[in-house]
Amino acid sequence: MKKVLLTSTAVALTAGWASAGDMSMSGSIELTYGSFGTGTRAATGVDDFTSEADLDIAATSSGGGLTMTGTLELSEAGADAGPVTISSGALTFTYDQNDLGALAVAPGAGSTAGAAGNDGESDSYGDYSVAFAAGGIGVSYTKDQETSDNVTAVTYSAGALSLSMTSIDETNGPTDTATLTYGSGDNKTTIGAVYVTGPYTISVSGDDQAAQDWDASVAMANGDTTITVAADETEMMSVGIAYSAGNMSVSARQEFNNAAGTDDETEISLSYTEGALTFGAAYDSGQDGSFGDEAALVISAGYTDGDVSIAAKGTDQDEMEVSISFAF
Repeated sequence: MKKVLLTSTAVALTAGWASAGDMSMSGSIELTYGSFGTGTRAATGVDDFTSEADLDIAATSSGGGLTMTGTLELSEAGADAGPVTISSGALTFTYDQNDLGALAVAPGAGSTAGAAGNDGESDSYGDYSVAFAAGGIGVSYTKDQETSDNVTAVTYSAGALSLSMTSIDETNGPTDTATLTYGSGDNKTTIGAVYVTGPYTISVSGDDQAAQDWDASVAMANGDTTITVAADETEMMSVGIAYSAGNMSVSARQEFNNAAGTDDETEISLSYTEGALTFGAAYDSGQDGSFGDEAALVISAGYTDGDVSIAAKGTDQDEMEVSISFAF
């Protein structure tokens, strides 16, 4: 009798529900060969082939004033359910068994129980967030269900002015093991402002910690060229210039550091595209020679024809990586 009543009730509740849904699938297969010379990974003897394959399924359905989306990723590592969202008007609820990006700004390394997600928190029970956005105002609350660590963010924009506030609360979580600790009770509040007037963009931000983190920058855009001057609590000043025209982009940045034991740093990058071919080079005097983009000098080339891509990368540490991938 209970089953009959419950089934009848469910039919009654859904009888007036008109829904429309869409589902899409995409994926990729990649084969990579890496050879590591004098870099930090050379000591491990890595010199071999690796492969990756994944299939992503995304679904969307709407009805009754609600829209629901979900994703599923299948790979050699197994199945991974992505974030599920339910939205109605200005409100959005999101749940992810793994992690949500907002918690990535949290200070702690998280609980030792369960598997840690990309946000550094324990995600045995997943993360959820509630967000509201309307009339230039945005408010969101994100929480790790196991540790109760949470992040509250408020934004406001009107014309040329944008304001933001982010508050991190880890008072209910486990003892932090990260090198960064945010004062008593692991709380941190950061406020910021961005103002755009003509070709200039002015940005400032700061937090409420005793050893305060702050940033300030002024950027000027003139045609294809952008010049940026910035400073923060560790750098006396940094000056950067970026130029982009046609198939070529060039950027350079110089940091003047005032922190003890920290050297000045020079960054230069160049990219050029000609049809299906792409070439790039990047130099960073502050890197220690680790593999990939962390090496002091990285040179790359790529070729894309339809769904097939070929990429190659080499560094100043006698490291090389070549890959071919197929996307569908």
